[in-house]
Amino acid sequence: MSLDTWAIGRPKTELDTPALLVDLPTMERNIDRMARYMRDAGVGWRPHTKALKTPALAHMLLRAGAHGVTCAKLGEAEVMAAGGVRDILIANQVVGDHKIRRLVNLAPHADVMVAVDGEDNVRAIDAAARAKGVRLRVLIEVNIGMHRAGVEPGDAVVHLARLVHGCEGLRLAGLMGWEAHTIRIADPAEKRRAVADAVGLLVQSADRCRRADLPVDIVSCGGTGTYTITARLPGVTEIQAGGGIFGDVLYRTRMHVDHDYALTVLATVTSRPTPLRIICDAGKKTMSSDAAPPAPVGVSHVTSVALSAEHGKIELSEPDASVRVGDKIEFVVGYSDTTVCLHDELYGVRDGRVEIVWPLLGRGKLR
Repeated sequence: MSLDTWAIGRPKTELDTPALLVDLPTMERNIDRMARYMRDAGVGWRPHTKALKTPALAHMLLRAGAHGVTCAKLGEAEVMAAGGVRDILIANQVVGDHKIRRLVNLAPHADVMVAVDGEDNVRAIDAAARAKGVRLRVLIEVNIGMHRAGVEPGDAVVHLARLVHGCEGLRLAGLMGWEAHTIRIADPAEKRRAVADAVGLLVQSADRCRRADLPVDIVSCGGTGTYTITARLPGVTEIQAGGGIFGDVLYRTRMHVDHDYALTVLATVTSRPTPLRIICDAGKKTMSSDAAPPAPVGVSHVTSVALSAEHGKIELSEPDASVRVGDKIEFVVGYSDTTVCLHDELYGVRDGRVEIVWPLLGRGKLR
């Protein structure tokens, strides 16, 4: 009997552990909240799927009002296209002969768009697209303060846009940027100013391209940590926020996003070596703690949570004998992006029972 057949309809507490769970009503509320916000702001929604890892969830977002999806890697885009998702942005540079061949061969199966920030890469993608007989949409990535990838705002954007526009195998679709350096600013007014300044560089670059008679229809930016600001800034056409449908400790405590927690890891208590310590079977190979520590649900007097490879350790400030070996504990995920990728399946739970099991088809698609 397959795991899917066995699990569906049963209480979540009967699942073998560790297991990745999503509370469906909570996730549905988060999706509705984000979709309504984009509609009210008058911008498109192209949610990032780097945390979602499955076309089933992408289609759920499309039904809610998203017009396309964003992927971090070419391999993720291939999974989404194979799952019937049509409008896909790869918000990353696709470099090298092998990957570029895969990119242009994906074009007949999806309306794929790719980010570029260098002339040699533009020419290589153009040559491959012409050889394949396709025309590929391109967004120019602009460095708006994160100082990762991207050309500098202003003249450099116009120069690269002119090159893209002149390539027969490419179609200049617009610009994209990511104001990630602003996400952890705690003061709301300061954060708003920082986001507006960063996104302003993107919008101004788009305006300069248009004045140079270069077509810029898309101005794409905004993550879960900034979308409530970015979506209402003049000149922005679409928002890439996606992980907020799950909610996690990082978004709530460090990015100041008050989405409800939907994503948890179910673990089993394997040891109670002292009344002040709980050991469970979920460690770093199950849930990440790189960006924020996972938070145990329903456990009192927690002073710290620490992960080793295979163990989770909860330290308490007061003795608690009510948690016993064999009991199940849920942890709110610390960061969804670096936790979902550790699992093969996601259990959708409603009213405490497993309703659906989704295979995480994008897991491991790093190329």
